[in-house]
Amino acid sequence: MAEFKIVVADPETGETFQREVDGQDANRFLGREIGDEVDGDPVGLAGFTLEITGGSDETGRPMRTDVSGTRLKELLLDGGVGFKPSRGGERKRITVRGREIADDVAQVNVSVVDGDGSVADALGEGDADEE
Repeated sequence: MAEFKIVVADPETGETFQREVDGQDANRFLGREIGDEVDGDPVGLAGFTLEITGGSDETGRPMRTDVSGTRLKELLLDGGVGFKPSRGGERKRITVRGREIADDVAQVNVSVVDGDGSVADALGEGDADEE
């Protein structure tokens, strides 16, 4: 059974929130790809639309949009997702995961695209209880 950690980014405030989903809620993400839009109900954001922006598997390998499917692939990178060069011209062979979400993915990164109200309030993490 699928189980994911969903990291929700609110671009308006710059905040991020983490939610763990399993069972039927996690199955709604299976087979989706980076760039797809999904409903926010599985993470407690009813009425919000989320865009899948990335993720990583259980060993920390990042998902990349230029690798199809769910497979692992070694790429020679000079920068971008998965590798940040420390000097100009540096390249490195990095193992990355494909853009499709499968059981091997541990974390899915999403960004709020559309919705009314505050994301923090919808997730119950608003400032209402602070004095």
